[in-house]
Amino acid sequence: MREAVLPSSRQANLARLYAASALACLLAYAVPLPAFAQDVGDMATKVPSNSQMLLAADTLEYNNDNQTVTAVGGVQIDYGGNRLVAQKVVYDRNTKRMVASGNVEIVNSDGTKINSDHIDITDDFADGFVNALRVETIDKAYFAAESAERMGGVLTTFHNGVYTACEPCEDKPDKAPTWRVKARKIIWNGEKKTVRFENANFEFFGFPLAYLPAFEIADPTVKRKSGFLIPSMGYNSHLGYNVKIPYYFALSPTYDLTVTGSGYTKQGFLGEAEWRQRFNNGEYTLKIAGIQQQNPDAFIDTTAFPTTGGHNVDSGPAGDPNRFRGMMGTQGQFAINERWNFGWDVLLQTDKDFSATYKIDKYNDAVHQSAIYLTGLNDRNYFDVRAMHFEVQEDTPNGNPAARSGQQPWVLPSLDYAYIPDVSVAGGQLSLNVNARVIRRDDLDETFNIPYVPSPDVQRVRGLAGESSRLTAEAEWKRTFVTDDGLVVTPLLALQGDTDYVDASSGSLIAVNQMATNLGQQADMRSSFARYMATAGLEMRWPVLFSLASGSSHVIEPMAQVFLRPNEQYVGGLSIPNEDAQSMVFDATTLFERDKFSGYDRIEGGSRANVGLRYSGSYINGWGTNAIFGQSYQIGGENSFAAPDLVNVGAYSGLQTTKSDYVGLFGINSPNGFAASVSGRFDEQTFEVRRAEFKAAYSGLPVSLSAKYAFIQAQPLYGFTTDRHEVTLGASTHLAENWRVFGTGTYDLQESLLVKDGVGFAYSDSCFTYLMTYSQSRDLNTREVTKSIGFNLSFRTLGDFGSSTNAVDTIQ
Repeated sequence: MREAVLPSSRQANLARLYAASALACLLAYAVPLPAFAQDVGDMATKVPSNSQMLLAADTLEYNNDNQTVTAVGGVQIDYGGNRLVAQKVVYDRNTKRMVASGNVEIVNSDGTKINSDHIDITDDFADGFVNALRVETIDKAYFAAESAERMGGVLTTFHNGVYTACEPCEDKPDKAPTWRVKARKIIWNGEKKTVRFENANFEFFGFPLAYLPAFEIADPTVKRKSGFLIPSMGYNSHLGYNVKIPYYFALSPTYDLTVTGSGYTKQGFLGEAEWRQRFNNGEYTLKIAGIQQQNPDAFIDTTAFPTTGGHNVDSGPAGDPNRFRGMMGTQGQFAINERWNFGWDVLLQTDKDFSATYKIDKYNDAVHQSAIYLTGLNDRNYFDVRAMHFEVQEDTPNGNPAARSGQQPWVLPSLDYAYIPDVSVAGGQLSLNVNARVIRRDDLDETFNIPYVPSPDVQRVRGLAGESSRLTAEAEWKRTFVTDDGLVVTPLLALQGDTDYVDASSGSLIAVNQMATNLGQQADMRSSFARYMATAGLEMRWPVLFSLASGSSHVIEPMAQVFLRPNEQYVGGLSIPNEDAQSMVFDATTLFERDKFSGYDRIEGGSRANVGLRYSGSYINGWGTNAIFGQSYQIGGENSFAAPDLVNVGAYSGLQTTKSDYVGLFGINSPNGFAASVSGRFDEQTFEVRRAEFKAAYSGLPVSLSAKYAFIQAQPLYGFTTDRHEVTLGASTHLAENWRVFGTGTYDLQESLLVKDGVGFAYSDSCFTYLMTYSQSRDLNTREVTKSIGFNLSFRTLGDFGSSTNAVDTIQ
């Protein structure tokens, strides 16, 4: 035998070529299991064609008799961003096999690490054998085996293999992970993109939990593969216990289908199907679901409304044993170009609350907004036009006048446009806004005395049956000046114009007349009108910075605003509908708003002054404080908040008098996780509390706490004849490093009723999460109790098992 260290450049080049081929063999074979979905050819293409191979070793030998090349001692080969490290690498030209031994480590260009003591593989990547293999993927999944072999370039078999997604404990590397799967064989099929476990044991915290003769999962890197998904379970008082089993069809790279079957012990079988399709510029989904209810009487509660049967669902007569309920929903969004988007979200269902009752994903909100829209955004310019309809998924019985699902309008369409020029105008900023809406409503939306007594005593008309439309254009200009003394002065000019059209039904006009009689007003509903509002305003702020102690800083900012404008037109005689300005909350956050109405249907008129004080402080220990306090004054003209409209929006607002109620807010926060705030509205003469809210939260270890209290004084014209008090408490405590127990509850102090409550416990670490909850909710009118149980098991890379548990607020 003749052996020699390579003396010539030709032999050195051959050695580099052989070593590069050997490294390619290793990289193609010793890919970690989650990356096995990549074909060997794909791996080769990841190395640039012009890549240079760098070889380092203590000794490089070439044996002409045996046709072998051997690198010995600290061997390191770098090629195309991949690296091989071993004590010895031998390549046999005759057998076309390469053997690496001695603490072999391969680091792929993506960061994946493969460790073994011995690797033997053919240079065509088809067959190979490896001993004591350990694989660490880039996403921290781990495989280990006593030995592994690859056959035919398709199947790779791990003998006595282990799989887990839990990182090893740094302090105790030999400690069993939270979970792992041990199998006599782990077989990867590179063609079918599956991983099969045979004679497997699932271990939890080192203890065998389940024996599985055989099971198969998709290759973890395969994002889309047909097969069963993780099932889920749950419980509901009306539905009973349920099991949900989904099956996924990966039909093509751009579209797929998921079919789900759910069995409910009280209601029977629910079928769901969801189609998803993706395009270069967007995507859409289509979902259908349906059930033949076995026991619709489970929804009946006759205690509150015995004359209506108390049924909470709408399709079919009460007592029908085979009532069908179903839905169809679709969502989509497409980019027309970089500025414009078109989309939709549409829900159709047999009754008002099917999707909420059966928790159909994406469609189970208490109020679902169906819409078709077109939006555009460019710099500071915005355009949005959409058609809308609102599905109020309520469970109130048929015939209950509080039911609002049938009273929701069709908005066809709503338009918003905002434009701010890039250049200043007269040294200030000009902004333009346009809003338009067309509304059609089939059923009159009105409220009566509560509790309901059949009578013509109409309190509010929240929506007219018929059609109404409005077009509004608004322009605002303002400029800021700062004096030498630090006074900030901002003059403001604004002009708004509206044109309106109303075609109310005869029933709506009767209701308006009845309401006017109750209020002692004269109804004057207009079929069409035009109005305007011009405003001249001036705002002055004088921030003063000072320090009381070392390291603390405080800013006190007296502030005053004056707005001069004419009276609001067409109010006081119930002349116009109010569709988008029905919410009226006057507090510290709205004190300095130019127009305190929430929408365009009402315009604040008359001259007004807003006066207040703002404060903020920071301290060297990391604490911070902030506060606002002030009052608003009607200084001229008619007070818009004292003028009634169809929803009595200004009543009880605190602005209906010449001097408004006082409003204030105080907040505090700390660096250790504690924060609290208190806000309120107080009578301008007696300082009696009209409205108040308190919030406090602490987030830390081992305890997290939250508390909220809300108070609203009685509002008879809104149907609330007594004060409202409600308190919500929540707590979470860590029993150990990964375990915590939590709970939450909401109590109505006025009704002396625990509205909802829930408890749960959870375990969480880097690879496993367990969550279990129990919750109850009670109807304020009927006192009916609805109970829910939920749990969820989540194994990283394997999937989730259980049900959603959003019924309980799991504070961290």
